[in-house]
Amino acid sequence: MGKMAATVGSVATLAAEPGDDAFRKLFRFYRQSRPGTADLGAVIDFSAAHAARGTGPGAHKVVRSQLSVSSVSDHDAHRAGLQPVSKWQAYGLQGYPGFIFIPNPFLPGYQWHWVKQCLKLYSQKPNVCNLDKHMTQEETQDLWEQSKEFLRYKEANKRRPRSLLEKLRWVTLGYHYNWDSKKYSADHYTPFPSDLAFLSEQVAAACGFQGFRAEAGILNYYRLDSTLGIHVDRSELDHSKPLLSFSFGQSAIFLLGGLKRDEAPTAMFMHSGDIMVMSGFSRLLNHAVPRVLPSPQGDSLPCCLETPLPADLPRDSVVEPCSEEDWQVCTSYLKTARVNMTVRQVLATDQDFPLEPVEEKKRDITTEGFCHLDDESSQVKRAKLNPDS
Repeated sequence: MGKMAATVGSVATLAAEPGDDAFRKLFRFYRQSRPGTADLGAVIDFSAAHAARGTGPGAHKVVRSQLSVSSVSDHDAHRAGLQPVSKWQAYGLQGYPGFIFIPNPFLPGYQWHWVKQCLKLYSQKPNVCNLDKHMTQEETQDLWEQSKEFLRYKEANKRRPRSLLEKLRWVTLGYHYNWDSKKYSADHYTPFPSDLAFLSEQVAAACGFQGFRAEAGILNYYRLDSTLGIHVDRSELDHSKPLLSFSFGQSAIFLLGGLKRDEAPTAMFMHSGDIMVMSGFSRLLNHAVPRVLPSPQGDSLPCCLETPLPADLPRDSVVEPCSEEDWQVCTSYLKTARVNMTVRQVLATDQDFPLEPVEEKKRDITTEGFCHLDDESSQVKRAKLNPDS
């Protein structure tokens, strides 16, 4: 208890030092943290039973969130691979109105589909990825096919060069985010995946956002040394709709701060299957991921990913079967990685994009930026998300 109290005290001291960027100080602290030590003593774990009982680190901030159980039928939840909403646990944090954390509401085995989609389907053209800056469209046409044999035999040859799938850092869906201008546009759009749209609509409805439209997605692919810099998601034209975040694979630390960086953030774990919803006041808060945590058991998957996807799926399910061969590739990848899907509604109902100057339309969306990296991020951080690294 003494070591944990000391760590909580040191975190509070870092955050309270005047005249400095409190968020960045804690970002650096957690980036250098040592898993399995008291360094993580102040990180909230929503999946632990004590979070609901009001004990444990940071639990004084944790409150229960009410869900709109009647807005999603059990059948529609099952179609998306989710438990009935009545069985979900949902939490919020004092001081962060509009923030909702839902610890893994997926049915056993159903995360397999979403992991496979991120690696096998969503990474394909016409979707856009970070590798497009360095390679031709023909070379990035099917990253899965080019990488699966490397990943299947990864254990036998750990010194081999990384496959293209392992060099993937981000993929954009729907309205493709322009990392250079930090905008979306009507003329750079590809159809949003229908299965992910359905999943997002059910989660949004359960959180009280009926009529949510999944129009844009950014998928981030993290290695164990990856970080997500401090940023605010404000490029969408309608901020009244929530930002949905789905996490799969190895656990990570998520920092949620305030409107300014001199406000110390709250640290929490994101485990595989966890969902975060940022709406209202929390929709425009600073946030970041300073650390991806290696599995305590070495190269292994989280327990919730060990259960296979059931063979008997609902007839109208958006979830598709996953072969053993495909899951073997996914398993090899996820042992040292995590994937995060963020889904947004860009436009309000009946809203159109404003007219852009001609020269703005000509800018190449793949020429700048890496995974929401902050403008003040160091070159070291940029290198960590560079596909050539």
